[in-house]
Amino acid sequence: MNLPVLTTAPTGGTSIIFTLGYLVVIGAAFYFIAIRPQKKQQKAHAAMLTTIANGDSILTSSGFYGVVIDVMEDVVIVEFGNNKNCRIPMQKSAIIEIEKPEETK
Repeated sequence: MNLPVLTTAPTGGTSIIFTLGYLVVIGAAFYFIAIRPQKKQQKAHAAMLTTIANGDSILTSSGFYGVVIDVMEDVVIVEFGNNKNCRIPMQKSAIIEIEKPEETK
């Protein structure tokens, strides 16, 4: 009884290439789904914060509405409510929305 002789041994080279290909595709998908939109949102928020000026109405991350009284490097002084005595310093990063006052002619 003669058994057939295999002249070539199976190699795992192609499976490594496919595995690396899958990893690259999954990494690219993760980048475009998670990382890129977050960086884009951070840039838009930073650009918005550079436009803060005195008299702007703002919304804070805690849900308070106020008016900007003074702008410093990382801190703004915000006046809350109609009471002129309620002025609180807060970080710029806590501001999530800015509304510019309308110019009247």
